[in-house]
Amino acid sequence: MTSRQMVTSLILDAFGGHQAAWLTAPRSSANPSTDIAHFVDIAQRAEKAKLDFVFVADFPAIPDGSLEQLSRSAVSMSVLEPATLLTALAMSTKHIGVLGTASTSYYEPYNVARLWGSLDHISGGRAGLNVVTTRSRSASFNFGKDDLDEHDTRYERADEFVEVLNGLWDSWDDDAFIRDYDEVRFFDPTKLHTLDHKGKFFNVRGPLNLSRSAQGRPVISQAGGSEAGKELAAKTADVVFINAPTLEFAQNFYADLKGRLAKFGRQQDELKIVSGLTIVTGSTQEEAERRTADVSRHIHPEIGRQMISGVLDTDLSDVDYDSRIPQSKILDNVNKGQTYFGLIRKFVEEGRTLREIAAHFAEARVGSIVKGTPEQIADKMQAWFEARGSDGFMMRAMTVPGNLDDICEEVIPELRRRGLVRTEYTGDTLRENLGLDVAPSRYLGRIGA
Repeated sequence: MTSRQMVTSLILDAFGGHQAAWLTAPRSSANPSTDIAHFVDIAQRAEKAKLDFVFVADFPAIPDGSLEQLSRSAVSMSVLEPATLLTALAMSTKHIGVLGTASTSYYEPYNVARLWGSLDHISGGRAGLNVVTTRSRSASFNFGKDDLDEHDTRYERADEFVEVLNGLWDSWDDDAFIRDYDEVRFFDPTKLHTLDHKGKFFNVRGPLNLSRSAQGRPVISQAGGSEAGKELAAKTADVVFINAPTLEFAQNFYADLKGRLAKFGRQQDELKIVSGLTIVTGSTQEEAERRTADVSRHIHPEIGRQMISGVLDTDLSDVDYDSRIPQSKILDNVNKGQTYFGLIRKFVEEGRTLREIAAHFAEARVGSIVKGTPEQIADKMQAWFEARGSDGFMMRAMTVPGNLDDICEEVIPELRRRGLVRTEYTGDTLRENLGLDVAPSRYLGRIGA
C-alpha cells in the first residue's frame, strides 16, 4: 500500500447528482428528501465501503427562478437542515465522518459553534463544517436583506466568522473539567477562556458553553475558486472542494492553493484538496454512456435554461434551446460562483448550444463526470491523484440508489486493490482518518483569559 492515501467521500443526494435523477427514481408516495431511513441507508453503505465522510450540501432558500421552471426540479426542494440530518446519521454509524454546510452570510457564529460542536461530541469527533458564503439573492430575502452582499464582502465576513468559530470552540482547555468532589469544583476556572471578539461583522463575548471534542474542533471545509475564496481556504480550511473540469485546471489550482499555505504558517499536508466527481460505471464505456444518456433525456428545457441563467446571472428566456448563447449575454463578471461562470463562458466561446451546456451541468452538478468501466474510472482517479491534481475525491452517484453501488461496490474495491484507499478505518475521529492532527487550542500553555 502506498504511503499517501486518497481522501474518499460521498455527497448525500436524495435522488442523485443528475438534475433529472428524480424522474428515474422508483415511484412511490414517500419523499426521499425527508426520509431519514433513506439517508441512513446511504451513509451505512458509504461506511461499509470505508469512505472518509459523507457530505450534506445546503441552500437556505428556494432557488432563484420562475415558479414554472422551479416546479420541474427537485433540487433544494423540501430538504432537511444539515446539522439535524447529520446528527441522526452520526447515531446510525460508527466510523464515517459527517460533514455539512452552514452559510457564513446568514448564520451567526455562536449558534453554528454550538450546533457543530454538539454534533462533534455526539459523533465522537467525526464532524465537519463546510462554510459557504451563499451566492443567491433568494437566500438574502429570508434573512432581512434586500440583496446579495458583494462577493469580497461575503468572504471578508466568512474569514471573521471562522475566526470567531475557532475561538469559541477553544473556550475550554482539554483538562478544564476536573470534577473535584472534595473541593466541590466541577471545572478549573483558570482553564476557561472568554473570547471577547469585537470585529467588523461580529461582536461575540463568549465563552461557548460546550467543551472541546475528541478531535479538538470540527474539520473545516470550504469551496471557492475566486482569489478571495482561495485566500480564505489557505488560511482556515482543513479540506477544500474543487470543481475541476480538466486535470490541467486541477493541477494549477492544487499548486496555487498549496503554495499559499506557508504565509499562514501552515504545512502542505495540513490541507486536503478534494475534487468533485460524478461516477457512472458500465461493463463497457458504451454502456456507461448509454446509462447516462437514459437519464439526460429527461431534462426539461425549462430546467436547463434555469440552471444556466442562474450561473450567468442573466435572462436566457429569448434564447432558443438548440441555439448558441450570444456573447452579448455573457457579463464581464458575476457576484457568484466564479468556477462555473468561467466554464460556461468557455463553452459559449466554443459555440456549444444551450441544450449542450445544460446537459453537461445536469450530469455533473459538482466537478466533472467520468463514465466507463470501474477500471477506467479508477485509472482516471489514480492519474489525477498521482499528478497532484487532488488529494482525493468527493464522489456523487448520478442516481440513487441506482448508481450508488457503482461507487461503493465497484470503484472503491478497484482503488483498494491498487493500494490507494484504506482497507479499514485507522482512527476514531475524522481528523485522524484524514491524516490531520488534533486541532490545538489557541490558549495552549496559557492560564486563563
